[in-house]
Amino acid sequence: MANYYKHLILLTSSIFLLTSALSSCQEGGDAGDLLGQWRLTDSQYISFSGTIASFRSISDNQLKSEVFAKFQHKGDSLFMQCSSINQIKADTTMVEDEYGMKPFTNIRLRIDAVDGDRLLLSKDGQHWAFEKY
Repeated sequence: MANYYKHLILLTSSIFLLTSALSSCQEGGDAGDLLGQWRLTDSQYISFSGTIASFRSISDNQLKSEVFAKFQHKGDSLFMQCSSINQIKADTTMVEDEYGMKPFTNIRLRIDAVDGDRLLLSKDGQHWAFEKY
């Protein structure tokens, strides 16, 4: 009988651990309402998944450049630390000049609104209005 209870406890523990692991691996992870792809203009896009954001610049329907960032969504704030994979100035220029989000390695934005269709961000009087893509 003791052996039966030992197996029952082991089975219950295994099911609990498996359920916890699956729920923590859900698509999107920490992205929450930010999950997905957002369009600022016809040539500027940002996407969020897990804890990674991707800035993309498109020209003539081709990917011109892409920069990745780690992000955290805390309350009404969005914190991003961009990384240049190839360590080129053009990556910094794209984020800081094309998107207007500065500084490249420590961006802090206010989330004014986020729902299924739009994402409104702001910082120091500057505003960005993204639509779900």
